[in-house]
Amino acid sequence: MNQTPELNDLNTPISFFKDKVKRFVNKRNWTKYHTPKNLVQAINCEAGELSQLLLFKDYKKEDILGDKILLTNISDEIADVFIYLISLINLLDLDLSQIFKKKMEKNKKKYNITEFNNGMYYKK
Repeated sequence: MNQTPELNDLNTPISFFKDKVKRFVNKRNWTKYHTPKNLVQAINCEAGELSQLLLFKDYKKEDILGDKILLTNISDEIADVFIYLISLINLLDLDLSQIFKKKMEKNKKKYNITEFNNGMYYKK
C-alpha cells in the first residue's frame, strides 16, 4: 500500500506549493491575468479580508484558537494570501529560500541585537 504522508510544515518543501499553485493556475488559463500588479493587488485584497476579521476586535490568541469558525476564516484568508504570494513568486521565477535568506541578513544588520533586545521595535 502506497501511503502519502500528511502535509505539514516539517515535511513539505516550498517547491510543492509552487508546483500546486502553478498547476492550478495553468489548468484554469489564468496566467494572462497574473501580472505583477494584479497579483500584488490580489495579495492586498486578501490581506484586507484577513484584517477585516480582526477589525475593532482585540482577540487574544486563546480567543481565536477557541473559536472554530473564526480560526477557520482566519486560516482561509492566510491561505489566500499565501496562494497569491506563491503565484507572484512563480511569475517572477524567484527562489523563496534565497530571497528569505538575503532579507534576514539585512534584518540582522538593520535590527541588531544590541539595539533591539528589549522588545522595542521601530522602523529604521
